Amino acid sequence: MSEKRSIFEEVDAKAKPAAKPAGGVIDNAARRGARRAIRLWLMVLFALVVVMIAVGGLTRLTDSGLSITEWAPVTGAIPPLSEADWQAEFDLYRQIPEYQLQNRGMSLEEFKYIYWWEWGHRQLGRVIGLVWGIGFLFFLLTKRIPTGWTGRLLLLGGLGGLQGAIGWWMVSSGLTGTMLDVASYRLATHLGLAFVILGLIAWFVFLLGRTEADLLQARRSRDAKLFSMGTGLTHFAFLQILIGALVAGIDAGRTYNEWPLMGGQIFPPTAFDLEPVWRNFFENAGLVQFIHRMAGYLLFAFGIVVWLRARKSANARTRFAFNAMMAMMVLQVLIGIMTVLYSAPLLLAILHQFGAVVLYVLILRARFLAQYPVNQSVRG
Repeated sequence: MSEKRSIFEEVDAKAKPAAKPAGGVIDNAARRGARRAIRLWLMVLFALVVVMIAVGGLTRLTDSGLSITEWAPVTGAIPPLSEADWQAEFDLYRQIPEYQLQNRGMSLEEFKYIYWWEWGHRQLGRVIGLVWGIGFLFFLLTKRIPTGWTGRLLLLGGLGGLQGAIGWWMVSSGLTGTMLDVASYRLATHLGLAFVILGLIAWFVFLLGRTEADLLQARRSRDAKLFSMGTGLTHFAFLQILIGALVAGIDAGRTYNEWPLMGGQIFPPTAFDLEPVWRNFFENAGLVQFIHRMAGYLLFAFGIVVWLRARKSANARTRFAFNAMMAMMVLQVLIGIMTVLYSAPLLLAILHQFGAVVLYVLILRARFLAQYPVNQSVRG
């Protein structure tokens, strides 16, 4: 039986305080993991992928992509170290159609220039794989990956490995027959997967920038309609990027260098010159550029519709995100027109591709904030 105590008895100053209640299931330390550190690691990967896309574009624009005719994921990391090694690489290049039909008579020094572009592109891919592998193993072995994130981070590595295989599949299309460049649809696949990886990394960075509790709370006040429209805009922008890759794959941007007409008319006069008809949608410079233009106009119009809907949002951060997206879309249209008018010079062409990266990420950011709006005061 417990001992009776006086109501006037002083509380023992040395008594142990009551234990603090355990944190909530969503936000306890075990589930949170090293969100900030993983986010920084993903931001490094994001920057590397952006550089990779730019270097890949420059490799294409300098016609350097077929300079290395073998796929050696490990030993290929070591470039030629002697004149004999350089000559051996050059001899392999001289056996492919690009040299025989386009670059016959190229000197060894000229070959070295295009070789370094392609080697740098592949080397950067190896660096990205290494950064992912070291980071993933570190967070996995130290058990610092938040609950539910192991599969997501592993997915990035798997897609990165697939990208390397698709890269070789793309290059191999230009090593035989009469092809002077890689197949445009394979180039579009290669670039498309790069944007899938970039988009996933960006989305993961957005998620890790906020706590699980904050995301759960924010989702309750999401703008479902605006999020749905943002999803549609993301898919449309991705489709336009793929069409842009088809344009780059056949140098279609260097034909019909006028705007808004093509060959003095709205529809290019040589749109269906190739046989069979389906080839024109991949290999006819006039038709492919026309499709890219029309898709650009439609994307711009849809972007305006989404932006006007976003202006009705009660959340200031969400409105600002869609404003930034719209501003970049206008700039990208202007860069695209200038690229056509000046016959796709190196600087404008790579600027247009980089603009696609920025626009794509801004669309994703706006979509994210429609789904997870940031808390604001009553005054907004």
